[in-house]
Amino acid sequence: MSRRIFSFMVFFSLVSSAAFAQSNLLNAKTPGEIGKKTAAQDSLDNDKPLPYGYVGDRDILLGRKVWEVIDLNQRINFPMYFPVEDNLGPDRKPLYDVLTSAIREGKITEVYDDSYFTTKKSLKDIDASLSKIDTTDAGKEQMNSDLKAYRSGRKKISQEYINKTEIKAIDVSGYEVLGYWYFDKRQGELKYRMLGIAPIVPDVYTMDKEEKDYIRIFWIYFPAARDVLHKVKAFNAENSAMAITFDHLLNSRRFSGNIIREENVYGDRLIEEYMKDNAQMQLLESERVKDKIRNFEQDMWNY
Repeated sequence: MSRRIFSFMVFFSLVSSAAFAQSNLLNAKTPGEIGKKTAAQDSLDNDKPLPYGYVGDRDILLGRKVWEVIDLNQRINFPMYFPVEDNLGPDRKPLYDVLTSAIREGKITEVYDDSYFTTKKSLKDIDASLSKIDTTDAGKEQMNSDLKAYRSGRKKISQEYINKTEIKAIDVSGYEVLGYWYFDKRQGELKYRMLGIAPIVPDVYTMDKEEKDYIRIFWIYFPAARDVLHKVKAFNAENSAMAITFDHLLNSRRFSGNIIREENVYGDRLIEEYMKDNAQMQLLESERVKDKIRNFEQDMWNY
């Protein structure tokens, strides 16, 4: 009975996704009517992400935190990166724009400076890390001609002498995600729960350099962002009429990621810290960690 209910819920979510992706496309008489949903479609789309089931601490036979990097150069991860243009309408957004817009609008408030979620990061701090403003040499000469007036605010530098550099979706190289693999002894299966996500972007102060420094601009506690991610659809290359939500995409692990560390006695050190200067060995160590977690489930059924 429970399987039938679950199947129905999955079917309902797919139907609602299809309605969102094709909202009034075939019924529109003018291009302006495309995307305008009827009252029935609005009520159909007014749903929530599938809630996580309760998992008691005693039901977890094995638990392991892992940090992974999602490389946006890989084709399977393209739905998180594209589109980087702004001319495809409000329904098509890269994941970076979804997250930053929700933070600025106050829809996502659980934003932190690291993956341990101890210190919150303010919007002011985030904006300071996403952009910088430089004054050209000509602008500096203009200021020096009447420094007192510019300092008092009676005069302002012309916009043509100001260069603004801003991190955009096209600059995002990947995402780091924190997840928890656990074996549920009641269900008898290995499961995954995403806990956090962070965009990996170049440091805005190294944007003009040949070798850029890449940073995690902020960490979002994933369960607190599910409502926002559920309302935005990612492109489905197999069938554009069956768009999936970013919440579904991430929870179902429809991405490729490399493990860069697991929780350990050495202070959760990175793989690159003990496999130095050898990219191949780092990749093999990442696969070893994956196999160790997967093999636990297999070993549970060996008698």
